[in-house]
Amino acid sequence: MTDDELRPDRIMAIGGGYGQAKVLLSAVGLGLFTLLGERTMTAAEIADRLGLVPRPATDFLDTLVSVELLARDGDGPRARYRNTAETAYFLDENGPAYQGGLLKIWEDRNYRFWADLTEALKTGQAQSEIKRSGQPFFETLYADPQRLEAFMAAMHASSRRNFEMLATRFPFERYSSLCDVGGADALLTRIVAAAHPGLNCASFDLPVVTEIAGRKVIEAGLADRIEVIAGSFLTDPLPAADVITMGMILHDWNLDQKCTLVAKAYEALPEGGAFIVIETLIDDARRSNTVGLTMSLNMLIEFGDAFDYTAADFQRWCSEAGFRTFETIPLDGPSSAAIAYK
Repeated sequence: MTDDELRPDRIMAIGGGYGQAKVLLSAVGLGLFTLLGERTMTAAEIADRLGLVPRPATDFLDTLVSVELLARDGDGPRARYRNTAETAYFLDENGPAYQGGLLKIWEDRNYRFWADLTEALKTGQAQSEIKRSGQPFFETLYADPQRLEAFMAAMHASSRRNFEMLATRFPFERYSSLCDVGGADALLTRIVAAAHPGLNCASFDLPVVTEIAGRKVIEAGLADRIEVIAGSFLTDPLPAADVITMGMILHDWNLDQKCTLVAKAYEALPEGGAFIVIETLIDDARRSNTVGLTMSLNMLIEFGDAFDYTAADFQRWCSEAGFRTFETIPLDGPSSAAIAYK
């Protein structure tokens, strides 16, 4: 390609991507897509309902139209806005496939912390709540029951598809027991237990979290199949099981803590047992999984020394712990399950 053929468009689009991202996050935070639901509304009606200034509200709505996150019937003041099929399905809180919980978290906190990425890269220090209050994210989260419930709901929505795919792609029928470490609201165990009636499951997490998990298990009618166990995977031995799972857990920690958790999983498994992690695994060549790479930067911003990793990294740590064979199962989009067998 000659100099005359080179254009800066792609560079500028990436650099200015924060604008489109924030428009979407603001729309989710305002509840715009839920307000619209299956109806149509004018810009004036939307501005009145959401407490927006009318003129910039029109720019805001038309920006969403331009990136195909809203549809608009007509032009001018009488034009009526409506959800697209995509936003109606995924961003209306009244729908069963709602995915906006994680976007709300990005709107409320992550977006602002990412403004300090350069400082994080230069210092290796977290730029989240711990920078201002000295308290780690999870500590502040567990102290606020309402915030904890919202976080669990967001993780539930973002993880469901991966867990459903894992339930069909991994041969759980070969095993008799499973323990999900850091099980949150027991979503993984509820999905796997429903799909594999012969499997006894346990969801292991801190007491404040297992209160939520226990309620969800009872609501699902699976209390006879899923045991909810309170404890800390950092300080307690892991419950013994034929399969140990960790969904979006290992990436939260530094290398020493990762290796400690891998070793604990090894100790909790019998010969032939399987250790499964579900993550946005970075591709081994570190060239293509942009989601996994930016997730790793997010771990830097959140915790300082935490990071995401490749399947090859996972295999190396597990080999050092004593695991002997490995495989990777692709899941939804950029996510995968890495598996180590004892």
